[in-house]
Amino acid sequence: MKRKWWVIPLSLMACNYGSVVAAPNILDTDIKETTVLQESVSGIVTDAGNSQPLAGVTVKVKGKDIATQTGQDGRYSISASIGQKLEVSYLGYDIAEQTVTSSTLNFKLTNEASSLEEVVVVGYGTQSRREITSAVASVKEKDFNSGGMRNPMELVQGKVAGLNITSPQGSNPNGGTNIQLRGMASLKGTNSPLIVIDGIPGGSLDLIKQGDIESIDVLKDGSAAAIYGTRGNGGVILVTTKKGKSGIPMFEYYTYAQKEMVNRKPSMLSADQFREYIVKGMDKPDLDLGSSTELYDELINKDNFSHFHNFVASGGGEKSTYRAAINYELAEGVAKASSRDQFGGRFNFTQTGLKDRLTMSTNVAANFIKSDLLGGGINNDFTSVDYGKTTGGDFEQAIQRNPTAPIMNPDGSFYETQGYNNYNPIARLANRIFERNQQTFSGDTKLRLQIIDQLSVSAFGSYVRQNFNDRMYRSINDWDQRLNSTYRGMAYAAKRNELAWSKTFESTIDYHQTFNDRHKVTGLLGYSYQYSTLERFNMANNGFTTDGFLDWNMGAGNALIDDTLPRPSMGSFKEDNTLIAFFGRVNYNLDDKYFLTAILRREGSSRFGANHKWGNFPAVSAGWNITNESFFANKAIVSNLKLRAGYGVTGNQGIPNYQSILQLSTGGVYPIIGGEYNQTYGPSVNPNPNLKWEQKAETNIGVDFGFLNNRITGSLDVYNRNTTDLIFDYLAQQPSYTKDRIWYNVGSVNNKGVELQLSAAAISKADFIWNIDFTGNYQKNILTKLSSDVFKSNWIPFGGLPSPGNLGDAIRLEEGGEIGAFFGKRYAGLTDDGKWLFYKADGSAAPTSEINNDDLTYIGNGIPKFQASLSNRFSYKGFDLTVFLRGKFKYNILNTADMFFGNKKWVPNNVLESAFTTHAKLDDNPQYSDYYLENGSFVKLDNITLGYTVNTKTDYIRNLYVYVTGRNIATMTGYSGVDPELQDTGFDGGIDSRGFYPRTQSWSIGLNIGF
Repeated sequence: MKRKWWVIPLSLMACNYGSVVAAPNILDTDIKETTVLQESVSGIVTDAGNSQPLAGVTVKVKGKDIATQTGQDGRYSISASIGQKLEVSYLGYDIAEQTVTSSTLNFKLTNEASSLEEVVVVGYGTQSRREITSAVASVKEKDFNSGGMRNPMELVQGKVAGLNITSPQGSNPNGGTNIQLRGMASLKGTNSPLIVIDGIPGGSLDLIKQGDIESIDVLKDGSAAAIYGTRGNGGVILVTTKKGKSGIPMFEYYTYAQKEMVNRKPSMLSADQFREYIVKGMDKPDLDLGSSTELYDELINKDNFSHFHNFVASGGGEKSTYRAAINYELAEGVAKASSRDQFGGRFNFTQTGLKDRLTMSTNVAANFIKSDLLGGGINNDFTSVDYGKTTGGDFEQAIQRNPTAPIMNPDGSFYETQGYNNYNPIARLANRIFERNQQTFSGDTKLRLQIIDQLSVSAFGSYVRQNFNDRMYRSINDWDQRLNSTYRGMAYAAKRNELAWSKTFESTIDYHQTFNDRHKVTGLLGYSYQYSTLERFNMANNGFTTDGFLDWNMGAGNALIDDTLPRPSMGSFKEDNTLIAFFGRVNYNLDDKYFLTAILRREGSSRFGANHKWGNFPAVSAGWNITNESFFANKAIVSNLKLRAGYGVTGNQGIPNYQSILQLSTGGVYPIIGGEYNQTYGPSVNPNPNLKWEQKAETNIGVDFGFLNNRITGSLDVYNRNTTDLIFDYLAQQPSYTKDRIWYNVGSVNNKGVELQLSAAAISKADFIWNIDFTGNYQKNILTKLSSDVFKSNWIPFGGLPSPGNLGDAIRLEEGGEIGAFFGKRYAGLTDDGKWLFYKADGSAAPTSEINNDDLTYIGNGIPKFQASLSNRFSYKGFDLTVFLRGKFKYNILNTADMFFGNKKWVPNNVLESAFTTHAKLDDNPQYSDYYLENGSFVKLDNITLGYTVNTKTDYIRNLYVYVTGRNIATMTGYSGVDPELQDTGFDGGIDSRGFYPRTQSWSIGLNIGF
């Protein structure tokens, strides 16, 4: 409708002077006529499976900046015109659209879990679940584990068949998390999956927090991981963070508070028991030092309290969206002086322009951490400490230190026991500093240009930077600095800085087209470049006569001028590597029945020899959707049945830099004129221009299935992996080699296994829902080749046992043998006077002195053969309850704590109760044999969460969810040690060490709220 041009000045006159009264009536009429087509459209959004209303669902007018959200009753109201489309979206559900035809419009959303259209991230792109031809697992946010997680990967622990996630240091806030997929595949290279965060290969897990993750997708087999070539041997884990969505501005707040307590203490003798069994029973009156000390309890931080906060703002219009998050976390360990204090943020911005042809997306994230690494560990020699890890030496002292020894002397100084391997851990905590400041930054930008509807090009660049600053100090009051030591009562300080950064550039061309409504083709061509570098600097000094400066005045140490003190040290280091690749992928879909995927990646790495810088990594996989065939007539029972088969080759370049080229290092000094000496340099490694990729060829056969309208769904995969050209450092002949070792490609390993994943909607009623998820897997790992005609190795030892006793190595890996095999003596009993007897090779029993290497044999294995998990989720009206069980089966544990501390020969140190009960007849020095191997199989009630969705009935709070989570609630096992869940992702799995970080049970209360 056209307006009269004179209406505008006339209305202005009316506003200014108030003398015109007719114009407002004209304008009112115009406004009514222009808005008459706008209607208030309302309705309810429900779950298609159970008809329950859904709160917090976004309803928007497609193509307009008009949006709203459903209330607690699932109802919405929005202004829209007849003929416009409403788009409804909600996390975990398929997007729904309807055209406005009346003032009432209801929606039923289909859960993604029951839809074959679920989007799965597959590397450099996405695919719908029905088109996947490889072994790919996807875990969405709604299925993550609840509670306070030290590492984001713990969110999917037990959720993916074949993915093993363990925390060897329990709940230590600074402890690492070990990740392994489908077993060991390399002797010297990386065995962990490649982590890709929003497209950044090798992204930092420190930068992603609970509430920021949308999904975690796992590329398990070679046909899926080949797109990442040389870094895909251990599989690929793709982490996708949340992005902003168009619609009304929204705020979210995620928080939890957590308390931990010791789950199980070792059964060492109390002071009263020590006096009864040892002072009196063994007639050792000198060992009664007059006090009663519970050292274990003294080391526990009973007031530990951890809390986490993540506040998010998001929104945007049709052309641009944003999401900004800021977070803070304080994680206090159950051990004193063990904490992690961190804050950071994440920002994402996406904008589309040029008539929707160009899209720019940017992510920026930063995290700042201050860690107290002192508690729980020994770390007496700061110059050789394994940074970021604690051995648990303090708690070894808690077991073995004389419980009648006091903590303090009457004069206020600390009491030190003088026995072997003894120190006062409380004094260590009081007189030492070991802290780390860490800063991590990540930034990336992606530009995508849609040239035509079928063709687009993109460019992606990222930069990741991580910096560590460590400070260490031993006070003049520390026991190691005492007057009668080489430090002569003066202090010691050390510092270490490390900077690692990488930059990545990738460009891709994407093509998709459908021919004759039957043939769907998608293609990808890409180029990748990544450069990484590491810099390190460290220094140490001693001879500080005061603690006034701590480690902040390194030049004040007298060791710089007094050569009778231990010498100061200083060092620096730098290394880098470059990775370049060209890659392509083609997907073909015929009638949604037959699927084919082919991949080829050609990659070059600076780490390998001049003759083998480049490698090719092909893959092919196919799928057959049988349920879409016309002859298939059982869809009422079998609603989905798809066969998959794939073969792929991946590589491993996760070895140290420069192993293929000549390296120089410092040697001795030689004299020159004037009595001075010059430094010499010489080769430190043997160069190998033929050093090349380790290559894994993997065959995977799988079936995806669904029954009863997909109320029961799952997948079954069988795989066989052969990794060849394994790299190992072999003994080199001299001459002609200048050094005695060389890195060379010789060996091979075979991994095979079966994986099962099941999901079932056991009950789905209006008020009550019961969902079940199960994962299980079996694996076997064999070293099929270790030697060649030129380079030979009889076996590789692992698991060196601690002193005293010179007991050697617990594990042996040899050609034809299984990974993780214990190798040692076979227990044959005890003599009448309590001395060891072991079986010889001929079956006869003999004392320890008569046992030789020929009598040793394989006695067990520390790698679990089977792993399984079972999750039950119950929902009743606003309540939900999740009960999660997880277990590992058929493996052995070497109980080294019992081997040493469960033996009366350990006296005058304290011992375990088992020394006077289980092993009461034993009266001999510790020996390694199958006597100390125990069945490690266990089932844990790993996580139990009770939550409630609050019906807020307010315009200000969109959704409110509160929950209580308990972790590590109960363990069913026959193992006599503290915890049967140990390190089992390496070659030395199944060894329960004497030192440990306490295993805990944790309880947390959390809140997720949307505004």
